[in-house]
Amino acid sequence: MSQYMSQIPAQVLRQEQRLTPQLIQSMDILQLPLMALEQRINQELQTNPVLEYEFPDRGSDDAPPEPPDQREETAPQDGETAESFDHLERLIQENDFDPGDQPYARVQSQGETDAKMEAMANTASRPESLQELLLVQWQFLSLPDDVRRAGEVIIDFIEDDGYLRTDLQTVAGSVEPPLNLELAEAALAEIHQKLEPAGIGARTLEECLLLQLQQQPGDNELPRTLILGHLTDIQKNRYPAIAKATGSSIEQIKEAVEQISRLHPQPGVLLAGGAAPVINPDVIVEYDDEEESGYSIRLARGNEPHLRISPYYRRMLAQKNGDRNTRDFIRRNLEAAKALIDAIKFRKERLLEVARVVVERQGEFFERGPAALKILRMSELAEAFGCDPSTISRTVADKHMQTPRGIYPMRYFFTGGTEMRDGETTSWDSVRARVKEIIDQEDRRNPLNDDQIAAILKKEKVDVSRRTIAKYRQLLDIPAARQRKAY
Repeated sequence: MSQYMSQIPAQVLRQEQRLTPQLIQSMDILQLPLMALEQRINQELQTNPVLEYEFPDRGSDDAPPEPPDQREETAPQDGETAESFDHLERLIQENDFDPGDQPYARVQSQGETDAKMEAMANTASRPESLQELLLVQWQFLSLPDDVRRAGEVIIDFIEDDGYLRTDLQTVAGSVEPPLNLELAEAALAEIHQKLEPAGIGARTLEECLLLQLQQQPGDNELPRTLILGHLTDIQKNRYPAIAKATGSSIEQIKEAVEQISRLHPQPGVLLAGGAAPVINPDVIVEYDDEEESGYSIRLARGNEPHLRISPYYRRMLAQKNGDRNTRDFIRRNLEAAKALIDAIKFRKERLLEVARVVVERQGEFFERGPAALKILRMSELAEAFGCDPSTISRTVADKHMQTPRGIYPMRYFFTGGTEMRDGETTSWDSVRARVKEIIDQEDRRNPLNDDQIAAILKKEKVDVSRRTIAKYRQLLDIPAARQRKAY
């Protein structure tokens, strides 16, 4: 072999896949849920002067906007411009507004409200913490100053579920000068007795339940005994063992357990549980007899923002004698605005396409519930649409569909399954729903074990193993047959 190496030019044909910035943005916009999409649009409106939000007619909110290319693209006349600047100057003087300290915001007319300010005005204020709510109660109590100070320190250590899990000696030593331990114990006793809800400041589950039980009428001796020594037996449904240990009847045990079940294991949640997260559906499915499928499908408001390219900046770009740097700036922002509008259009079309297939394939779900779910895989849609399964995944990611049966994540409708003995297929979710249905209908005095449930499904031509039934029970948070037995 020669020790010399030579370089000979040659042509090689090679195929590469390159993602353009426009395609990357389309994929990014595609996977955004509704709230994130609105935030993204607001950011673009603040940074791109060429992009405008066209407010729809207040009298016809649902009317679609006129396509941008059908609008008259003319710059404002001199009189109109002067009037607009006069109006802007009046607003600045009336509100003591310094334009140099604020981001540029655009409104369509004098009567329009700034969208960002409106959103801020409608945003809920920060909820008060549990500690803040407890301190309000604490301040209204008539207490010695040293006990009041000790209580304030202790309340700061109470966790959101209402428990004090930090050792009281550690709490006492967390401030300077340190609290006297006896004083801290006295303050904690006041918290236990006088703050609401009952059970606040408890250090264990047993103490939490006992503090609540103390405020109920009667001696409650049996519930107290069960709390102190038989919570594990109650959890495992060992009523006969509890009856033998306490000398009480099964009926007395059941009454005591019913009383304990009305106590709250996390009292802090009752006072400051926080608001449940709001789910904004991206797609709305409604009954509609006029549609062939029986359902109408539409995107929720916000998925079709009324965005357009500013006619004024289009006009400026068309002027041949304009400043070159200004024209380049407008051109860059114009391309960015077009790319965003195209990406939002792409998102809308893909979302509707997938929603139509979901409604077509899972129509029985809207009538009968989860037991009627059919097998639907993302790979099937990808093959039908001629795209990669990741595109379908992005389309349904973090999206929700409002249906006649409630709001569901769009991923919920994509599920695998098994083939039944008659050749039909059924989804795993429908099998799981059927397991829950069977258990809900069982005789609680003689509950079904996993083998018996599997046998029932086998009669329905669904072959599922006992281990699969056990796994589904755990997913549904359903205990075993022994723990479901009613006495």
